[in-house]
Amino acid sequence: MALSGGPLRFGELREAVDGISGKVLADTLPDLERDGSVDRTAYDEMPPRLEYELTTLGCTLRGPLTALGRWAEKYIEDVMSARESCDKRLAPDALTRGCLSMVSGLRWA
Repeated sequence: MALSGGPLRFGELREAVDGISGKVLADTLPDLERDGSVDRTAYDEMPPRLEYELTTLGCTLRGPLTALGRWAEKYIEDVMSARESCDKRLAPDALTRGCLSMVSGLRWA
């Protein structure tokens, strides 16, 4: 988890999370803050400085997310094979209608 080592500024966090765009990160951080997983601290400085840090609740996600990461590493070949099989079964027009939109948005690192 990118914030496990302590607070990070937005740019540092974006660099620490491989493959995330600034827009997606900017859209996600307020949700994580609202959920109680991340604290945002604004410093009264020029230039403005914001830092993001895991809360106690956010730290409880370490175990489950580590387990999920291990699962993904172990089964990535199976997942990719299942995707390929599914893609072959579906008609090209089904793909354009967005039938795979739920699955195609997942990324495995």
